[in-house]
Amino acid sequence: MENTQKAIKSFKDLLVYQNSYKAMLIVAEKVLPKLPDSEKYDLRDQLSRSSKAIPRLIAEGYGKRHQKAGFQKYLDDAMGECNEIIVSLEQCKDIYKLDENLIKELVDLYDMTGRQLYKLSMAWSKFKRQQS
Repeated sequence: MENTQKAIKSFKDLLVYQNSYKAMLIVAEKVLPKLPDSEKYDLRDQLSRSSKAIPRLIAEGYGKRHQKAGFQKYLDDAMGECNEIIVSLEQCKDIYKLDENLIKELVDLYDMTGRQLYKLSMAWSKFKRQQS
């Protein structure tokens, strides 16, 4: 059986990073501009911060992957941000009636990202235990 997986040489090679970056761009381009000015310091600000935080946390954590708990902490934080974004996106849909299809696409993408982060976290824990 041929191994088609690409070697991971950088955080940019992680599919979860790629997905979270793609989702961040969609939020910035298609959701944030549609929120009213009254949400400038609340929902808009929170969505902006959370969506940007996930790829940043993955990148920063990857840089600390040699530490026993370093990478793990950043993955856990990124999972929390995914959950927060899902709630914020659903609020956008329910309060401001934003495009249901767009919100569903983003919720699905962040849900998948959260699951990818969890799987990476579990695999990393197992890997680090084997290294000890």
